Amino acid sequence: MYDDSCGQPIQQFESARSGPGEIETHMQRTFTDVACTVCGCVCDDLQVDVADDCITQARGVCALSEPWFASLSQPSRRPAATVDGKPTAFDEAVQHAVEILRGSKSPLVWGLARGSTAGHRAAVALAEQIGGTVDTVTSTKPEAAMAFQKLGQSTCTLGEVRNRADLVVFWRANPVVTHPRHLERYSVEPPGLFVPRGKADRTIVVVDVASTETSERADTFLKIASVDETVVVESLKRLVRGEEASETTLSSELLSQLKRLAQQLKDCKYGALFLGGANSQARGDATEALFMLTRELNAFTRFTVHVLGRPTGAENVLTWQTGFPFAVNFALGYPRFDPQAFSANVLLERGEVDSCVLVGSDSVQLLSPAATDRLQQLPTIALDYPYADPGFAATVSFTTAIYGIHAAGTAYRMDGVSIPLRKILSAEYPTDEEVLNGIASQLKA
Repeated sequence: MYDDSCGQPIQQFESARSGPGEIETHMQRTFTDVACTVCGCVCDDLQVDVADDCITQARGVCALSEPWFASLSQPSRRPAATVDGKPTAFDEAVQHAVEILRGSKSPLVWGLARGSTAGHRAAVALAEQIGGTVDTVTSTKPEAAMAFQKLGQSTCTLGEVRNRADLVVFWRANPVVTHPRHLERYSVEPPGLFVPRGKADRTIVVVDVASTETSERADTFLKIASVDETVVVESLKRLVRGEEASETTLSSELLSQLKRLAQQLKDCKYGALFLGGANSQARGDATEALFMLTRELNAFTRFTVHVLGRPTGAENVLTWQTGFPFAVNFALGYPRFDPQAFSANVLLERGEVDSCVLVGSDSVQLLSPAATDRLQQLPTIALDYPYADPGFAATVSFTTAIYGIHAAGTAYRMDGVSIPLRKILSAEYPTDEEVLNGIASQLKA
């Protein structure tokens, strides 16, 4: 937590509620049930104090969100728009962006790792209008998404995990670091309808290549550092079926641990498997095997699988707009999906892009070195939050309002549940939606 008064002392007076989720004092307003979009948990129970149009205190924040809210304790001094690094009037910057896209034959709309439904819809609409490709950061680590498309997914909401799961398995996941309040709100500690004592009614298992902050809080830790991960999963699948694990590369100790785990998986009343970034993003075959394992476990009990990731709004919007979650091309006038041909990395590495719209230019760090080198040679249009450190010098850049801080909107939690975002500070910058729709409108003109 932090307390920064923006240079003005905060005096507390008798509070009077001024609206839903808002308490007002003489100089300060307190917003309750504020949603945080820093990670995929999208915790919506924060309390935020605002004075002089600055955030003075945030309660309920975690180690990830605390510095994010702290950065909002001072007004932004970033210009609303720049061209070639020089502050420019907004309308002039829009015209420069229009000229870039009008002269482009193969534009790319890339990023979308943050934002709201309205901004994502505007990005998809712009990509379709200019006959370009729209891609999200999912394409850089697509294994879980492709496993979902191929096999389907036995899933549920995080609320169902909280209320029912008596066995929780974290497979190469370390939510204590990556999603700090996940254990507190959903998977380990909270009491639920069928697990009234919380952690005392749950068994926590961690499978990873090394001990982690999460494994230190688990009941069981399986270390799989020196073996092929896919071999481990396939052996576990055989043991769940009641067959012998014929693989001889597994140590007797690990094999014994897998036998116990297989029995735990079948004996639980409700199990939840959470895949972390190291697994779901690096090993497509292991991820697919884990999805299949979860499907087979439903012959014995209720079991679900989830990916610990970021908010999934862009993928949800793309799916309902085009039928596909990422790497969508509109060059022929209709949406086509092919991760091997239309992902940002592939297009840039092959030199098949001649301009780029970056919705959140910090996504550039997820591209390969070759793709990044190519991107730096292209005319680019970037939309960034006022306190973000883009680390990329775009040809035309716009500073945009933060959804959930300066503008209302909708975010999608990692389980696909939509969470409303509220405006708590005044907006001195336009939203992603307004910038992208402004460019689209000028292109039509």
